Amino acid sequence: MSGNQRGTALVTGAARGIGRALAVALAGEGYAVAVHYRGSEEDARETARQCQAHGVLATTLQADVTEPGQARQLVHTAHTAFPDLPLAVLLNNVGNYVHKPLLETTDAEWTEMLSSNLTATFATCQEAAPLMREAGFGRIVNLGYAGARHQVARPGIVPYAIAKAGVLHLTHALGKVLSGTGVSVNVVSPGVIETSVSQPLREIPAGRVGTVAELVDAALYFVRASDYVTGQELEVAGGWNL
Repeated sequence: MSGNQRGTALVTGAARGIGRALAVALAGEGYAVAVHYRGSEEDARETARQCQAHGVLATTLQADVTEPGQARQLVHTAHTAFPDLPLAVLLNNVGNYVHKPLLETTDAEWTEMLSSNLTATFATCQEAAPLMREAGFGRIVNLGYAGARHQVARPGIVPYAIAKAGVLHLTHALGKVLSGTGVSVNVVSPGVIETSVSQPLREIPAGRVGTVAELVDAALYFVRASDYVTGQELEVAGGWNL
């Protein structure tokens, strides 16, 4: 490792918002950071600058992770971005959201929801897992959705909910496959967060939306925890769906 840095953390969709907050938090944990973006190059550079302010290396990497080939290449580029700092953390934050009546959902919207939320996560995880297993250490944290394991009809977000249910099952399966290798795979599932498009406060027992900081803290728990904590879901949802 270089200096006190602990390896490289790849955060997908890290140009701004939750992704930026996650990337900067990982920099604060001592990881070099690979800041992924699709189109927001200048925002990604600002994220990298904020990471570097923590005294770690940071770089920006462009890819359209809805294309599996680009998603896989992104992982390998991050793995080799910094000499002696192999990929140690993969945080899958990319995932578009559309709220639209089910019968008006277009084929393109359906495909985009599944590609950005599930296919991208599958491709990056499948590429990262062997690299981490060989190194004997890795932390994969996928962003889910607090309603994914509850079989409740939500007609306005059907493709999103299906994709996030897939992320949850994928995480459980990978956690089992990689158990005992030093690699953990877990899910952080936000409910209604301050950045959420819709904010149905009446449905939340806590009576408020969650903060980005609370979501980041949950992700950091899985990054810090031992590999004995794997295949788990941590909801950040204020009692929603209970």
